[in-house]
Amino acid sequence: MKKGVRKDVKKFRFLTLVICIAIPLIAGFIGSIFTSSNIPTWYAGLNKPSFTPPAQVFPVVWTTLFVLMGIALYFVYIAKKSKARTIALWMFAVQLVLNMIWSLLFFTLHSSAYALIEIVVLWVAILLTLIYFRKVDRGTTGYLLLYILWVSAATVLNYAIVVLNP
Repeated sequence: MKKGVRKDVKKFRFLTLVICIAIPLIAGFIGSIFTSSNIPTWYAGLNKPSFTPPAQVFPVVWTTLFVLMGIALYFVYIAKKSKARTIALWMFAVQLVLNMIWSLLFFTLHSSAYALIEIVVLWVAILLTLIYFRKVDRGTTGYLLLYILWVSAATVLNYAIVVLNP
């Protein structure tokens, strides 16, 4: 073994990383299909709180979060097979589907109240994903912390929209 090379370091797999990043980006693209046409119309007409970020912030933040989620997914995917890893991967899939469903409920169905209920479920799913990812690879925590913080802010924004648009 070469000096300074650890035996336990996994071989970097570029294609696997690309696929892991592509998965949440594709989910984000699907979510944007539900979203994009409703932003200049329905969403623009809603009463929103003063702390609402400008519309151009959302795609930048979401793209960044989806890339970070993909990187975290990569580290969990390449980890040694275990029950925690299996649960982590399933939780990741569940929260990704819930993420897309929120966009459908909020933007396409114009149901901010149902979207609020769903985003709370999404938040719990993200928390469970974070917990299980951490069990598999502690380094993934930071990648998902930004995601849960953003969804926390989105939950508050969703609540405010429900209150301001009875």
